[in-house]
Amino acid sequence: MTLELQRLADLSDDDLAEAYAPPSSPWLRVNFVSTVDGAAQGGDGLSKSINNDADKRVFDTLRRRADCLVVGAGTLRAEGYDVPRVPLVVVSRSADVPPTLRGAPRGRILMATVASADGLAAAREELGEDNVLVLGEEEIDLGLLKATLADRGWSEQLCEGGPSLFADLLAAGVVDELCWTVVPRLAGGDAVRIATGAEVDVALRPALLLEQDGTLLGRWLVQDAG
Repeated sequence: MTLELQRLADLSDDDLAEAYAPPSSPWLRVNFVSTVDGAAQGGDGLSKSINNDADKRVFDTLRRRADCLVVGAGTLRAEGYDVPRVPLVVVSRSADVPPTLRGAPRGRILMATVASADGLAAAREELGEDNVLVLGEEEIDLGLLKATLADRGWSEQLCEGGPSLFADLLAAGVVDELCWTVVPRLAGGDAVRIATGAEVDVALRPALLLEQDGTLLGRWLVQDAG
C-alpha cells in the first residue's frame, strides 16, 4: 500500500478528527511517541520529555475522539496523570489507585483488576463497586476488558500505554490500531521501546502518514482489523 505524505498543518481540526475515524466498532487504538532510534521516553524516563507540538495536536485529537482511556497504573503514576475529561480505566493487578486520581468524581476513574488483588477492597471503597472491574483470578483478561468497556457504550477506546500493557494487549489480540509519532531525535542509552515484555509478532498496514517539522505521525492498523 502506498501512502501520500500529508502536511499536518494543512488539516483543520475537523479534518484531523475525521482522518482518525475508526472503520469498525468496538475499536481499541494505542498511542505512543518515540525517538527515531525507538526510545519511548527521554532521559528522565518520561514520554512527555520527547513529545512536541505536532504530537500534542494528534494526542489531543485522539483524546477528544475517545469514549474512554485505558492506561497501566505504572504509567499513570510515572507521568503524573490528572483526572481526564473522559472515563479513565486503570489497569492494575494490585488494584492500587494512583494518588493523583484519588478523590475523583464517581464514574470518572475505573479499575480493571483481578480477584486476588491486594487492593481490591480499597479500590471498591474509593471508586465504587460498579467502577471496579474484576476480570480474572490472577491475570487480567484483556479481551474481556475490551468487551466490558464496549458494553458500557465506550466503543472508541484509547490506550496510552505503558509499553508492557501494549505488549500484553497485542499478545491478547485486542489491539486494532497503533498511532505512532516519531520525533526527529536520537536518544541512545537503554530507554524502553513502545512495546516491552510479552513476545509478539503482529503484522501492521499503514493507513495514514502526516508530517510537521520533521516529525512523522502515522496510523498503523493491525492486519486483520477493520
